[in-house]
Amino acid sequence: MRAVVYRGVNDLRLEVVPVPRIGANELLVRVAVCGICPTDIKKIQYGTVPPPRIFGHETAGTVVKLGGRVRGFKLGDRVALHHHVPCVACHFCRHDAFARCPQYKRTGITAGFEPAGGGYAEYVRVMDFVLPGVVKIPAKNSFAEGALLEPVNTVLKAIRRLNLFRGDVVWVAGQGPIGLMFTRLLKLRGVNVIATDLLPSRLRLAKKFGARWILTPSLVEVGTHSTASNPSDTLSHLTGAERDEDDSTIRRFTKNRGLDAAIIAVPSDAVVKQALQLVRGAGQVLLFAHTKRGVRLDIDPATVCVDEKDLLGSYSSDFTLQAEVARLVFSRRLDVRPLISHRLPLAQTAAAVQLASKPTENSLKIMVRT
Repeated sequence: MRAVVYRGVNDLRLEVVPVPRIGANELLVRVAVCGICPTDIKKIQYGTVPPPRIFGHETAGTVVKLGGRVRGFKLGDRVALHHHVPCVACHFCRHDAFARCPQYKRTGITAGFEPAGGGYAEYVRVMDFVLPGVVKIPAKNSFAEGALLEPVNTVLKAIRRLNLFRGDVVWVAGQGPIGLMFTRLLKLRGVNVIATDLLPSRLRLAKKFGARWILTPSLVEVGTHSTASNPSDTLSHLTGAERDEDDSTIRRFTKNRGLDAAIIAVPSDAVVKQALQLVRGAGQVLLFAHTKRGVRLDIDPATVCVDEKDLLGSYSSDFTLQAEVARLVFSRRLDVRPLISHRLPLAQTAAAVQLASKPTENSLKIMVRT
């Protein structure tokens, strides 16, 4: 079969490799599509894991072979795959810290070499311990919708970490595919979203996804430091509104409270520091895009201690949310179809990764098709 093999930093090669052999409790799936995820991009561009590997974990396809002991599936089933499934019994799982579970840390889908998702290939082997995460795709839905269950799951998991009520005001920084998912899911919960992004096309889509306010930042996402003297001035700058001493932008948006939460869906340290200023006392700032290790962030600890502002992180998915995620996506309450801007063939996976790493006005979610 054909597969795109990671051979080193920024070195992806289309090669011919053996079709994976499956065991008695496993599936062989013919890949239809696989999404390009920022976590794989970072591994490819920074060489954080040793080669060779076949990446790609936002995968959907068709069951073409079943192990003799597999039950609940049949040949021809259209399925969305889930490469991490926790044991749900260990110490970490009992604390709902699934991403720390030893079984969860194992990758259960492979196209060869060290298991790494395998979606950038024509076939993948689905191991027994991740079969509970496989979801059948309804006839009315596309493979691409199935492939996006995994990133939607990560977003819903992150939202569940926040203490939000209907009518709260949340800033979602960054309106790429993930930020737009945040915007839509928060809207479904009755939350008022301030959506910011540098690209006007993404802001227009954010409005369609339910953002109450769409704003173009000139300071935050580009990583420069604001010269504003206080958070109200900064938010006023973000909105492009003129500051009114008696009715500042922050008062108009939050009824003089400050933001209830901020979700940082761009890897910008400046945005994090600004968000900590803008959230109210006992508000929350959630980091979603800061997945590269080694960065040091200079913050005032009293912001967390005295002001009781929470700085949270959320990473990867929550297997227990799979059924809810499937309902949201397949019912199209969260319609992911507008997020998909490009579908490139397997042979152009390197170009797809490059496009996803440097988004343009016309690019959003990039899919690889086999």
